[in-house]
Amino acid sequence: MSYYKILGLDKEPFSTSPDPKFFYESKEHKSVLYRLRVAIELRRGLSVVLGDVGTGKTTLSRRLSQLLGLDPTLIMTMILNPVYESELQFLRDLAERFHIKAAYATPAAEPTVLDYLKAIEKFLFDKGVEGNKTIVILIDESQKLNLSCLEVLRSLLNYETNEFKILQVILMGQMELLPRISGIKNLWDRISLKYVINPLEENEVREMIEFRLKEAGYVSRYPLFTDNSIRAIFNYTQGYPRKIAMLCHDALEYLVMHKKEMIDKEVIEALIRNDVQPVDV
Repeated sequence: MSYYKILGLDKEPFSTSPDPKFFYESKEHKSVLYRLRVAIELRRGLSVVLGDVGTGKTTLSRRLSQLLGLDPTLIMTMILNPVYESELQFLRDLAERFHIKAAYATPAAEPTVLDYLKAIEKFLFDKGVEGNKTIVILIDESQKLNLSCLEVLRSLLNYETNEFKILQVILMGQMELLPRISGIKNLWDRISLKYVINPLEENEVREMIEFRLKEAGYVSRYPLFTDNSIRAIFNYTQGYPRKIAMLCHDALEYLVMHKKEMIDKEVIEALIRNDVQPVDV
């Protein structure tokens, strides 16, 4: 039997999978979600959200996708792993995602970059202007985009009316994306929203733990984590959600294996002592 069932839980509370149901919205996450939705509603074009590894960007992307998916006036695609060998491959993927057929010279010929650009341009004006739809491309792990793909996005962001940008692009990425897009001046100048997600504060660590336990079905009147254990978790993880989830998962396993009733500071310290650290290579 899984440890969480022994504790009376319905689900695993501290999975590191990006399930929007277990997405604890910190003040940072609430702020960026709000600002992204405003940017999309006003059709302001390019938004960039950056953060260190483990700050919750992927789960935030899933949550945003979930929220935007409820809007019937919006056409959206979400790219999770933007690894493309060429701009042609990137454009072909975008065309397939939006069900766009590119015209080409002969049936035997493959569409060229120009063919795809023309077809996507027509799609943007047909749907985004004539159809009054908001068209969104949400890209997670954007630090993986190569320069030619970033150039494609820049050229697509050129399409606009007198009132709004026809295409909305949201780039979610690690901090290493920052110097790359900073070096592309005509892309940088198009960014309408720049946001850096910071780790959680100590009180938010407590709220995240309690939120996830509640979502997993924990209903006892007694907290599983003592105050001093939460402080130890915060000090060790520095508020990074992924590290918090992994440490809390280990703590619940420890609780079951050692038949304890609560997770205290000593449990967390024991887990930290046994944690395997990366080595320099």
